[in-house]
Amino acid sequence: MSREVRNKHLPYRLWPMALAGVVLLSACTTLGPDYQAPPQPALPTEWKPEETVAESEAVADWWRLFNDPVLDKLIEQGASENLSIEAAGLRIVQARAALGISDALVFPQQQQVNGSFAALYRNEDWFNSANISLDVGWEMDIWGKYARGIESAEANLYASIASYHDVLVTISAEIARNYVNYRTAQERIFLSRQNIAIQQRVVEMTQVQYDAGNVSELDVQQAKTQLHATQSSLPSLNISRIQARNALAVLLGTLPEELEPMLQLAEEPEIPNFVDATSGTQRQLLLADEAAKYSVIPTVPELNPSIDPQLVMRRPDLKVAEMLTRAQSARIGLTEADLYPQFFLFGSVGLSQTVESGDSFDASDALTANIGPGLSWNIFQYDRIKNRVRIEDALFQESLTNYNQSVITAVQEVTNALEGYQYTLNKSRYDALGVEASIRAFNISANQYNNGLVSYQRLLSTVEKMTLREDVYAQTRGSIANQVVALYKALGGGWEPLSGRPIVKPETVEKMRQRTDWGEYLEPATILGEDRDE
Repeated sequence: MSREVRNKHLPYRLWPMALAGVVLLSACTTLGPDYQAPPQPALPTEWKPEETVAESEAVADWWRLFNDPVLDKLIEQGASENLSIEAAGLRIVQARAALGISDALVFPQQQQVNGSFAALYRNEDWFNSANISLDVGWEMDIWGKYARGIESAEANLYASIASYHDVLVTISAEIARNYVNYRTAQERIFLSRQNIAIQQRVVEMTQVQYDAGNVSELDVQQAKTQLHATQSSLPSLNISRIQARNALAVLLGTLPEELEPMLQLAEEPEIPNFVDATSGTQRQLLLADEAAKYSVIPTVPELNPSIDPQLVMRRPDLKVAEMLTRAQSARIGLTEADLYPQFFLFGSVGLSQTVESGDSFDASDALTANIGPGLSWNIFQYDRIKNRVRIEDALFQESLTNYNQSVITAVQEVTNALEGYQYTLNKSRYDALGVEASIRAFNISANQYNNGLVSYQRLLSTVEKMTLREDVYAQTRGSIANQVVALYKALGGGWEPLSGRPIVKPETVEKMRQRTDWGEYLEPATILGEDRDE
């Protein structure tokens, strides 16, 4: 073979070497910064990890501290039926599908079958033109553009999972808060009814004194005024109860009338009213620990005021912020790749032929094929691409700032809830003493009024204060329970025991499969990214 002939075939022999070089570059070059987790932020030094308010297990299912089976059932149902939780689960499915798109970009990006038929007129003659081809184009990931895209999409997937957990935290806390509000309104209604019964008895006492000529009609009308004022509070209290019930119905994805039976008490607490059942002029004194026996407001044992700082860092919303930071970090390299040439391989095989009108196509003479490398390079972009990279970098720095802000906000929420719990607990002790003193004052004034030793104004004042102090004490006990809820929500508790259930309900999965070919994308392991190699 002549030298000329050998040189003619030399370029074809170099193709494997060139392709190997391209693949080698693709395997070892990734532009952009490699993600590093944000440094551990400073946390309050007064928090003592050796004496914690609760271990991780207690934080995980904190609502069981209330020892209320109804609350347990409501939270379980909410985790299964709440529509916000269902929507958060579907956002995970969307993020997993988006990751699948990024995964697929490492394979040939263009895989198309194209075909056309046309009738052509030229120089007073008609021709028929037909072609069909398979076109393949593959941009090789020389600079890690698609690798960064996968990294960003994967981080978004894990952010959506953490967001799902954050919704579980929020919903469980909202269910508990509204349940506490419902029971607090109930208790205030019970107390109001008891005090209405007392005030009705006071009206009767005053009427007897008026009929006997011992007091003026003014005393009777003032007694009725106080009675009607207390009676008028009942509709407002019932409105509060109904609003809490309706909020629970929304959180549980059900109707209020379907929820009502779950909230019914086996029997209403019968708070003792009178020592002297015949005269009804003496209110039985109940100390704080005795009054708790008749309360329907959920309570927990007194909490240790110390906090393990690491519990705060396990909050799902902080994980969301961190994963969004990671996703944004990958976008820097993805955009930076546009500064450099993009190498690709292309190929096409098909049939193409033009014949005179009326003649038949001859496939044996119509075969076309081409294959080769190519490149594309945006070399005159006038800093537009660099500015896009700068924008992505600034967005990354902003996401770091947002993460730090989220940590500070988390610390604020924990501190507010913990200190709010402690101060409300102290307030409840004074409120309990106030209730005790107001009952003693009422008993004394009622006895002295019957014996003509004090004016009706003194009796009326003690009735009013007793009614008020009991209502305030009930609200304070409800506030204590809500501060406990706020504390454990601030610690990020409530998602671990609820996250073992299906992300998407089986009936929803079946509907989606009937509409669309989902393949394995609705399998639990695939949704959560557990099918991917770490």
